[in-house]
Amino acid sequence: MSSSNSSVAVAQAATARSPHESLEKMTVQSRNLHDEAQQYTPGGLSHNARYHSPYPIYMKRARGSRLWDVDGREYIDLWMAHYDAILGHAAPEILGPVRDALANGIHIGLAIEQEVVLARRVCEVVPCADRVRFCSSGTEATMYAVRMARAFTGRNTILKIAGGWHGANTDLMVDVFPPDYGVPEGRGLPPELTRATRSVTYNDIEDTARAMREAGGDLAAVILEPVMGAGGMIPAEKEYLQFLREETRKSGALLIFDEVITGFRIALGGAQEHHDILPDLTTLGKILGGGLPIGAICGRADVLDETSILRKVPKQERVIVGGGTYSCNPLSMAGGIATIDTLEAMEDELYPNLERRNQTLCEGIEKAFASQNIPVTLMAPASLHAVHFTREAGHPVRSMADVLEHTFPEKQIELADRLRVHGVFELHAGALSAAHSDDDIETLIAAYERCAEEMAEAGA
Repeated sequence: MSSSNSSVAVAQAATARSPHESLEKMTVQSRNLHDEAQQYTPGGLSHNARYHSPYPIYMKRARGSRLWDVDGREYIDLWMAHYDAILGHAAPEILGPVRDALANGIHIGLAIEQEVVLARRVCEVVPCADRVRFCSSGTEATMYAVRMARAFTGRNTILKIAGGWHGANTDLMVDVFPPDYGVPEGRGLPPELTRATRSVTYNDIEDTARAMREAGGDLAAVILEPVMGAGGMIPAEKEYLQFLREETRKSGALLIFDEVITGFRIALGGAQEHHDILPDLTTLGKILGGGLPIGAICGRADVLDETSILRKVPKQERVIVGGGTYSCNPLSMAGGIATIDTLEAMEDELYPNLERRNQTLCEGIEKAFASQNIPVTLMAPASLHAVHFTREAGHPVRSMADVLEHTFPEKQIELADRLRVHGVFELHAGALSAAHSDDDIETLIAAYERCAEEMAEAGA
């Protein structure tokens, strides 16, 4: 073996043992920034999900399907701004209208024409949307949706999914972070929280029916993501959604779809369009803002009209939805209008192409790990995907209970670490965009193949 080949082999062996060591050599400026950040910010970050070992990689620029970090390294991006950038980073279809809006002022803080236009567009494309109210984040949207459900029904109990994440919304901070369920999610939450909010097992009709019976006439709403993001892109089964729709309707409770991830990604009208199931309320965010901060609650007119400022009722009968200082800011409104208009114009081509490329990628990932005898199960709803390292190949993953019992979640983290060494940025799951090309898919598959080889060598 030549000395150059020997050096390559040594480097590959070192990477197989410890991707962190390789990353530390490649990302010195990121390490320096994180060291400095910890002097001013707890843990060095203001968003916990952006942490990854050995420290967060700090990014400098994003265009199309690519990221560049402060050390000058280039990555194919699969995180895509929290799955937000369905048209790619800095898509020209969005940049132009946002620049035009910026020329008229950064933020006005009063009613503007663009909020009327975006509200109309949401009501035109989201099946359940008779009315819509905007806020500034998905967390706010789920908070307000739960409040509306309790106000409208006059009931208190909310059922959510075990492992379901709806932002840092106090009302829904029950059984969020595995593996310990049935205990408080942390300090600072009211001790009575679990009396009003309870969790059920995703895709489990029997367990959900039991919880609904126990709630009885106090059940205000069931809230769930049609694709469970934090669980690893687990899709809801249509039969489960149909069951929820029928049973909530019978009981007088509301059905809330949290489509902050799936809205405009599973289809133009979201998962509710894809499944042809109409919830009472839907929360939106991410893609809706075209890369700018946004949240929204849309749904039945009779539910949302309870929040109208024009209702003349005593204070105790009001349903307060504040929205926030930056709700309906001109830049987010412009980005949202441009996004919906672009997605609608490209609908017949965009969504099939995204799904085709995602299927090709996932098939390549499955083959890569099968060739190394590492069992995996792939989740691949529409343009989203996640790799679950299962105890046996092809084991179904239908809920967080399956994740905990039948998979190795720590291997997802290891895979993401290794992908970053090979120029692919992913956290616990990924999303494709219109900017990802067929060549990108080939490059991604090659990166997964290298990671599979390394994990096999490291003893996965």
